[in-house]
Amino acid sequence: MLVSNLEMAPGHRVVAHLGLAQGSTVRAKHAGRDLMAGLKNIVGGELKGYTELMQEAREEAIKRMTDEARSMGANAVLNVRFVTTAITTGAAEILAYGSAVTIERI
Repeated sequence: MLVSNLEMAPGHRVVAHLGLAQGSTVRAKHAGRDLMAGLKNIVGGELKGYTELMQEAREEAIKRMTDEARSMGANAVLNVRFVTTAITTGAAEILAYGSAVTIERI
């Protein structure tokens, strides 16, 4: 399935717009990652544990979005966007959403 943040797929035309497809996941901080992040705050630098956590969350949100789009009969999701929201202390939601469409080559 094609997933793109563009409004169109170059070399393709949209045959049908099937609606909004979305997928989300809520992830909590891991105590070990939180401890290492606290130490990084002292010396500075990238919080690699959190970077990995957010990457995993984005991948899961995309998977859920494409699964929903596929169930609608789509073969592409265009104009994909991400939203991150703090749910509670130590937990965040990642939402991926876009237009579920069927496309064909031109």
